[in-house]
Amino acid sequence: MKVLHPLHSLAERPQKFTYPFCYEPHPLCIEASKKVRHYVLSHEALRQDAENGKMFGVLVVEPSATRYSEPRTQNSELFFLAAYSGLLAGKNNWSWFVPPVFDAQQPDGHFKQTEHIISAMNMVIDTLEPDERLSIELRERRKLMSEDLQRWLFQQYRMLNAHGEERDLIDIWHDYHSVKVRRRFPYPPGGAGDCCAPKLLQYAYQLGFKPLCMAEFWMGNSPKAEIRQDGQFYPSCRGKCLPILTWMLKGLDVEENPQEYDPLLYPIGRAQVKLDIVYEDQWLMVINKPSGLLSVPGRESRLSVWSVVRQHYAETEEWALAHRLDMGTSGLLIIVKTSDAYNLLQAQFANRQVKKTYIALLDGVIQQRQGTIDLPLRADPLDRPRQIVDEESGKPAVTDYEVLEVKDGITRVELHPHTGRTHQLRVHCAHQKGLGTPILGDDLYGKKGDRLYLHAQEITFCHPITREQMTLHAEAPF
Repeated sequence: MKVLHPLHSLAERPQKFTYPFCYEPHPLCIEASKKVRHYVLSHEALRQDAENGKMFGVLVVEPSATRYSEPRTQNSELFFLAAYSGLLAGKNNWSWFVPPVFDAQQPDGHFKQTEHIISAMNMVIDTLEPDERLSIELRERRKLMSEDLQRWLFQQYRMLNAHGEERDLIDIWHDYHSVKVRRRFPYPPGGAGDCCAPKLLQYAYQLGFKPLCMAEFWMGNSPKAEIRQDGQFYPSCRGKCLPILTWMLKGLDVEENPQEYDPLLYPIGRAQVKLDIVYEDQWLMVINKPSGLLSVPGRESRLSVWSVVRQHYAETEEWALAHRLDMGTSGLLIIVKTSDAYNLLQAQFANRQVKKTYIALLDGVIQQRQGTIDLPLRADPLDRPRQIVDEESGKPAVTDYEVLEVKDGITRVELHPHTGRTHQLRVHCAHQKGLGTPILGDDLYGKKGDRLYLHAQEITFCHPITREQMTLHAEAPF
């Protein structure tokens, strides 16, 4: 079987299957990924396309005619399956890799034939005036045909889970999302079901293999908008894969989501968490937030600055956070105690009158000593919370930078954001049109480390009540 590749390894088998949206790659997956990279680089057509940038995936399995209840043993024979997202060198059926869940690329198939009809309609529409009756009729017919074709396509993707149950993408989507979200997204996004993880699990289930662990990694250049590092492992995308994999993982013993574990609660306990207060008066409190603490509660049951403030400090309902810092970012964070102070300080943020200085360690060396990065940003709706560069519809994002020191291949920089976009400094440092060097420990845009080496060291603003010009400082802990 060409798609089933032997994996000879002394590494211990994992106790549970990979939680695909936040994980450290298992040693077995790392070994398998090296074999995939070697195969791709040794085949010219694949290598050329992969150099442009492509996501690959590996799934380590034990062949088994039974389902997944039998015990794993260290002596069981191991194999791995490989996959790529979408097309590779224009094809979705390279024999060394698992096949697509559904092959929509067959030239005589329903999908391609209907696409040709829609394309022919487009050519006719282009020759007509927009307000002509025939043009209006053709546009409406094209819209209905496109919607019907997309619905038909999603119904062909019938995804299995470890119990042997089967559902198509439309049913999976509707069951996963709430009614409110279903109205906004009645069908999955384009390309759903063609990412690595669903393809790998689908094939393993079809052949009765026992999934042990899985990982996805990037090869080649980064896309223009996104940030991807060659050789880096990445979690499955949430926009396309979260509903699908939630269904497909049913019946597997899966690792817990590590993001739901809060290290700040152990062993000290929630009640004993204290905030490092840098400044306080009757209107404001400014703290030095530690790395790893959320600013506000998220979807996971983690501790946050706001939950600590509400439990131990807030005397009235008027208390609020004036701004936010990423969970991994440490440093100065302003908390206001009255609605008047909040509104006046928000006006300063909106008018870009608040000045902030960040210190960061970059995972590499940059050539230019100082400059300005101007890269508009927007959220990636299919892979939140990631941000992407969009020079057409992104929101303005500008950052000044200055190199302070270079030591042992690590660059210490001072960053001055003019705007306050989500992940602005992280993207501006990592993106190829920015500094091209991610912040050390950035698990989204670089490589995971013991922490994100980004610290809000200084903030300058006008006190919203006393009108005093204030500059507060909290030295970077690195």
